[in-house]
Amino acid sequence: MTPTVFRPSGVGLRSAAGFLATLALGLALLFGAPHTLDTFGLVQCTGFAALAMFGLSQGFVWGFAGVMSFGQAAFLGLGGYAYAVAVLNLGDSTLPVLCAIAVPMLFAALLGYFMFYGRISDAYIGVITLTVSVMLFQLVNATSGSQYRIGAAELGGFNGIPAIPALNLPGHPDEPLDTDGIWYAAMGALILVYVFLRAVLASRFGRVVVAIRENETRAQLIGYDPRLYKLLAFTIAAGVAGLAGCLYANWGGFISPTVFGLPMSAQVIIYVLVGGLGTLVGPMLGAVLIQALIITAGSQSVLDSNLGLGLVLVGFVLLVPQGLVPVLRGLSWRLIERRAGKAAPGPLATETAR
Repeated sequence: MTPTVFRPSGVGLRSAAGFLATLALGLALLFGAPHTLDTFGLVQCTGFAALAMFGLSQGFVWGFAGVMSFGQAAFLGLGGYAYAVAVLNLGDSTLPVLCAIAVPMLFAALLGYFMFYGRISDAYIGVITLTVSVMLFQLVNATSGSQYRIGAAELGGFNGIPAIPALNLPGHPDEPLDTDGIWYAAMGALILVYVFLRAVLASRFGRVVVAIRENETRAQLIGYDPRLYKLLAFTIAAGVAGLAGCLYANWGGFISPTVFGLPMSAQVIIYVLVGGLGTLVGPMLGAVLIQALIITAGSQSVLDSNLGLGLVLVGFVLLVPQGLVPVLRGLSWRLIERRAGKAAPGPLATETAR
């Protein structure tokens, strides 16, 4: 009797191939961009990397945990402001980077506890997160005046916090990173976060999170607490958004209340829809494409940029509802399988080989 040979499933092979391809592309961009782009282009790409991480946070919590956060910009802004306030008071950026991650995570844990353990429905979770983002915008916007300060950091109200010190080598505040260094930090962090989220989704915790998204009642019946897993996923996504806020503040050397605004919350949703819900690569690709479109639209006066974004969103929802990455992935694998089928040996050759 011929022994049974266990082979990896096609889905597993495709997933591994996609991960390795994304990682290779990310490393190529990380080390190749400073040698091929001028200073302006590298600064733009640094902004793209920060916003791609922001999109990654929304893609994780919405696409895999099934939690629709309409106010993900709240965590982006908290991360940016936490870094700015801490670095202006401490000088060294090592601890402020950790603050940019920890502050949004603590805020998300507190907010999420009341939402998920209060058994609030998904629709109201979206409303609450959006309301929190608007409240933070109004709160920070009203801090104009020298009396509104945290230590040496003046919040500045609607004018924001200018001249934010850049990242420095850990423990060396007198050695700030230059343009190339900020790029390496932003793109390197994006790659590490992508690998981290892939590992989270491949773990038992990640599989339970996805199972809860698919059928919360069934997951609860077999012994899992959906509230806890949603809370943890929500908190992880907030930490990723907070790190994106830190990089965003470094990119411009400036942070203002507009980071909490509705445009930011709407843009990140568009990132995910354009790139592909239920993927990690999709939100990153969507962020780059949408930001490039915004820059292009801003350089002309024929069409309003907000109207252009609305048309893009409507077009993708109607024509490409799955998003770019799932469609491109399906087309590429069908092409590979078709070519492999043509190259496969016929039945006679197969029998002879046996």
